[in-house]
Amino acid sequence: MDPLIEAFGLTKAFPVSRTWRQMLRAERPRLKAVDGIDLTIRRGDSIGLVGESGSGKTTVGRLLLKLTSITSGQLTYRGDHLDRMKGARLRGFRQQAQLVFQNPFDALNPRFNIRRIVAEPLVNLGVPRAEHETRTADSLRLVGLAEPQRYLDRLPHQLSGGQLQRIVLARALVVGPEFLVADEPVSMLDVSVRAGILNLMRDLKERLSLTSFTISHDLTLVRYICSRTLVMYLGRIIEQGPTEEIIARPAHPYTKALIAAVPRPDVDQPRDALPISGAIGSAATPPSGCRLRHRCPYAFARCASEEPPLIEVAPGHTAACHLHIA
Repeated sequence: MDPLIEAFGLTKAFPVSRTWRQMLRAERPRLKAVDGIDLTIRRGDSIGLVGESGSGKTTVGRLLLKLTSITSGQLTYRGDHLDRMKGARLRGFRQQAQLVFQNPFDALNPRFNIRRIVAEPLVNLGVPRAEHETRTADSLRLVGLAEPQRYLDRLPHQLSGGQLQRIVLARALVVGPEFLVADEPVSMLDVSVRAGILNLMRDLKERLSLTSFTISHDLTLVRYICSRTLVMYLGRIIEQGPTEEIIARPAHPYTKALIAAVPRPDVDQPRDALPISGAIGSAATPPSGCRLRHRCPYAFARCASEEPPLIEVAPGHTAACHLHIA
């Protein structure tokens, strides 16, 4: 199957404040939130991107949706360069690629009623107004709000967090997209309603043949809804492969730490020490060589001088770690 989205050497750098020494030297420091990643998303894929806060996950999602410009590299949608899209081509892409926001309380205008909120993408894309009421109601039913008329005239503050997240999903689906980016889609919800939203997302993916890209720090969530997982650290993809393979046989110390950090229901069960220590470094001044080396107990001299490439450790499973390089 042909790729839906492809990225080659994708980089996003942001300017940061300069010290007086840097000003004198005419230096322009940059923070590389995404630093040269390659990525292929095929139609029907369900991909998860995991990592700590500050690893660059959200920036990747924004790049894939053309919500921020790339600094360097190449990003294509169905073979068409995203950075060159304008006018009708860009509107077509906007219809096919939608974002599910992390915080439904911030993502919805508190002054708009639900009818206006869900229909807003239809207005922006020039869909005839005569279709708005029907498509809005259909989208609400699609996300499990079976009686749309009960919600259309309400304001966001009159709904629960779970209902609001369904509204966010309805707004993303009302234009009939084929690609969804979900950025921490249940992190702001009570535990009691998370399962319902995740089940809904799994069901919608199958029913609508969606391609999904889920951003999370929670490997349990990713395991439940994603068939393939990418692990990101300081702007780089350091491990990728089938989700079950990565969780059963993690090859990178950082991935092992993410798995070890997942809470267990038995509080008395002994836990192994985390295979890394300390906090994530700065993307403005990443360490030389392996970016995890200051936190990794297995680091040796080569880790400081040479950045490890992604190599295959099992069929379809790659990791960037010198421990796997002969």
